[in-house]
Amino acid sequence: MTEPSEKCVSRASIAIAAFSTIVEWYDFTLYLYFSTVLSRVFFGGGQTGLLATLAGFAIAYFLRPLGAIVFGHVGDRLGRRRTLLLSVAVMTLAMLGTALLPTHAQAGAIAGWLLFLLRCAMGFSVGGEYNVVVAYLLEGAPQNRRGLIASCAAAASEIGGLLAVGISALTVNGLDPASLDSWGWRIPFLFGAGLAAIVWIARSTMEESPDFLRQQMDGTVPQSPLRFVLAGHRSGIARAFAISALGSITYYVGITYVPVFLTSAGGFSEGEALHLSTLAAIAVILITPITGALSDRLGRKPVLIVLGACSVLLPLLLFHLMAGGIRFHALLGAVLLACLAGAISAVGAIATAEQFPGEGRVSGLALGATSATAIFGGLTPYIAQIATAQTGMATIPGVMIALVALCVLPVLVKLPIASR
Repeated sequence: MTEPSEKCVSRASIAIAAFSTIVEWYDFTLYLYFSTVLSRVFFGGGQTGLLATLAGFAIAYFLRPLGAIVFGHVGDRLGRRRTLLLSVAVMTLAMLGTALLPTHAQAGAIAGWLLFLLRCAMGFSVGGEYNVVVAYLLEGAPQNRRGLIASCAAAASEIGGLLAVGISALTVNGLDPASLDSWGWRIPFLFGAGLAAIVWIARSTMEESPDFLRQQMDGTVPQSPLRFVLAGHRSGIARAFAISALGSITYYVGITYVPVFLTSAGGFSEGEALHLSTLAAIAVILITPITGALSDRLGRKPVLIVLGACSVLLPLLLFHLMAGGIRFHALLGAVLLACLAGAISAVGAIATAEQFPGEGRVSGLALGATSATAIFGGLTPYIAQIATAQTGMATIPGVMIALVALCVLPVLVKLPIASR
């Protein structure tokens, strides 16, 4: 694989790219944190309503690979900057549309279907978002700081998650149940739409990736990026899939599913669960850049191997702690799980991007990383909720994480990464 260009973009462009991932994760985290509320507003409530809400999240997630392929083609053919503008524009419209939807009480079953369609639009746009950001940061950052800078995008994602859980908590705790279900649920989505519009304005000032400019000058921009990576980088696709599978299941089961778990299995109220998740999100923001910087110093491979081993050993114990109904134990379990997931995301993002050359990099990430996220991300909260409810075993989500980690560890041990 070829090294990205040594030329770097401006600090302003780096900062905008890294921290604009707030929007993507704000919306998707908000949906899960607010899932019990949305189940009442759009599906009539109850266990059936909650499962329908989580199913909509899971099904919409399967559009992420399609979005990643479409946006990946645009990013590899027309540039990273143009793709980032397009993806955030779609996200803005999807969030605004969600905030304006009629409820189940107003429109009946059609309300749930409209919510589902907008989730699909969101899933499609998000599929092309994070891959392009990571590629842009890898190609525009100094070589010895790529892990740290790419981890800032992961940290910004956590800031988006923190915003989501914070605004959700304020909304839930600041309104009576009737007002919340009638109109209060719209507030977090309106906030997200405004945030996305601000990000679009900021991204319009960004420079193009120096590696993409190099490709244009050298005439090496692939005519068919998908064909290019499938022909010459199948092993890179497989490695990216494995790394992303571990990162996705630890993130979506170990962070975003936790509020639902705390209410359904731990016996906590919605407000208490969101409060605990807020503290966990703060911990992730702190640990993420530390892990990214550590990967610059020690290399991606050893850091990922240690994190993979921890993913085998810790989740069972931590979900057991959270299910006990003791606040301190639940906080400890949520924070440790979130830190583990955040650390894997921080290193995994840059490690997957390093599996491909600049030519076809975004499309390679679409085939490898995003397809794994669709399977091990959006689907796993739904499976975890069903399995936990039907078996009565609170440790089932931890078992799911451990099994994936066991399968991924051999790949991590054999992982060839040229750069630190």
